[in-house]
Amino acid sequence: MTDIGSSPRGAARRFTPELADLVDSPLYDKIWSDERLSARDRSIATLSALIALYRPDELRAHLRRGIDNGLTTDEISALITHLAFYAGFPAAISASVIAADTLL
Repeated sequence: MTDIGSSPRGAARRFTPELADLVDSPLYDKIWSDERLSARDRSIATLSALIALYRPDELRAHLRRGIDNGLTTDEISALITHLAFYAGFPAAISASVIAADTLL
């Protein structure tokens, strides 16, 4: 379990423990472990959604998770640039700032 405050889920657990439990199960123990997609591919999909929907707190946590799942900072940079054409340039610029603050 993540320590309270070290992630958005940990911070949310203080007020909505049931919501945090839903992230633990089924999301992480079933969805993220589904072998039909690799963890790396899931990170690409998740980062894309978080960038397009502008979810900065979750984006920070998933940028770190993406690195842990085998993405490079260069690949994340290319993903953000690619998404500028689909999610909009403001979303991509914001994601770039968050990625630089989180990963560099």
